[in-house]
Amino acid sequence: MNNYYNNGPQRKMFLDIETLPAPEHVHDALKEIHAYRKKKREKNGEKYSKSFEQFLSETGLDGTFGRIFCISYAINDDMVYCICDEDEKKMLENFWEAAKDVDLFIGFNIMDFDLKYIIQRSIIHGVKPKTKVRLSFARYRSEPIYDAMHEWNQWGYGKNVSLDSLARALGLGSSKTNMDGSEVFTYYKKGKLKEICNYCNADVEVTRKIYKKMNFE
Repeated sequence: MNNYYNNGPQRKMFLDIETLPAPEHVHDALKEIHAYRKKKREKNGEKYSKSFEQFLSETGLDGTFGRIFCISYAINDDMVYCICDEDEKKMLENFWEAAKDVDLFIGFNIMDFDLKYIIQRSIIHGVKPKTKVRLSFARYRSEPIYDAMHEWNQWGYGKNVSLDSLARALGLGSSKTNMDGSEVFTYYKKGKLKEICNYCNADVEVTRKIYKKMNFE
């Protein structure tokens, strides 16, 4: 489906991110949070067996303390680019520069993870998003954010489909042949940074194919 405005074809950005657990400079704050939660549970007579290491590893799924390793994106049918920088603030600035003329942000679970994470980290770093559209996270709509996962489920309740499962169901192949998201931190610690970016790029490419299939393009 082609949407057109007065200034021409709609500019679509397909995106995906890979994240890492919280950096060392916030570990002290996290240790305090972990100790507080343990004390509160035990005070209520509950057992709290989660170690700090386990608690720390889970921060990679939360933009409050976790960090972005890379952001991959493609505009319309252009090639996929990967923004990767140890300076997260600089990476976010580069992303919003690339997104400044985008009409539609497209991803898989983008509303509850990728784009939400990017917004959270941007707020923490004081990086103001540059967008021509107001980024509304309101549910049950497909603009200015198109979440392929929710659109596939028609915004219904129940178990959400995975990117890998949906890609296979649509006969589009998988981006999970060499690694998956749960292995990103392991690859990072081994210095396999290029492999992480390639994996993120592959997710963007698969997401673009899913979007086109779902919209009969």
